[in-house]
Amino acid sequence: MEALGILAGSGRLPFIAAAEAQRQGLRVVAVAIKDEADPGLAAQVDAIHWVHVGQLGAVVRAFRQEGATDAIMLGKVEITRLFSRARPDLLGAKVLLKARDLRGDSILEAIVDALTAEGIRVLETPRFLGPLLIRPGQLTRRGPTAREQRDIVLGRDIARQIAGLRIGQTVVLKQGTVLAVESVEGTDAAIRRGGELGRGGVVVVKLSRSDQDLRFDLPTIGAETLAALRDASATALALDAGRTLLLDREQFVAGADELDLAVVAD
Repeated sequence: MEALGILAGSGRLPFIAAAEAQRQGLRVVAVAIKDEADPGLAAQVDAIHWVHVGQLGAVVRAFRQEGATDAIMLGKVEITRLFSRARPDLLGAKVLLKARDLRGDSILEAIVDALTAEGIRVLETPRFLGPLLIRPGQLTRRGPTAREQRDIVLGRDIARQIAGLRIGQTVVLKQGTVLAVESVEGTDAAIRRGGELGRGGVVVVKLSRSDQDLRFDLPTIGAETLAALRDASATALALDAGRTLLLDREQFVAGADELDLAVVAD
């Protein structure tokens, strides 16, 4: 593999993976989603092409033009764009028709299948994001209280079930009551909704699916998650070790300690 393609949405993960791929001696080619990916990515890769949401044929042509037969998919794309602002080309339209439904992971799986059929192998992302994976244990100065631990145990069971149903990956609880379950609105909005309903003091559990596809959609937390936890007056956060990405670990942990937030991974 001499060139790596990155199908890039929003956020910092495409930047981090690009830097790591270049450190490994690879030429990095980004195909970036308009109105999603950060324009600053252009300065961090060897070549960049811009496409609209749904233009999968253009993605394939760009990777072929640049000689990239291996690729990764990173960054967010708002699922609501598929209902209002998508401009699918022929291949993109075929993928949408073949997808089991319009849930995010269903579409991603269909995209992977389509790229594979076009001769582009989609790789697992930990090779380029490995240092961001959370290890087991307590991340913060404070561990969960007995009450918080009871909510974490319950939340893990519920979150695993909703993740298996492909509804979402995050649950917000307080004293054994489920306040919010993540759906299409995303993690941060679910956390804030749960915090508002619980009037603070909530516990947040964010997990991956047991059959999580490591080629895409690893749960990721960072500064935006911390801001949502602060707004919700959350007191504890539980995560999946080895299957969750943490951006800016030192700053996140320092911020969590300032909030007296207990963060654990198992």
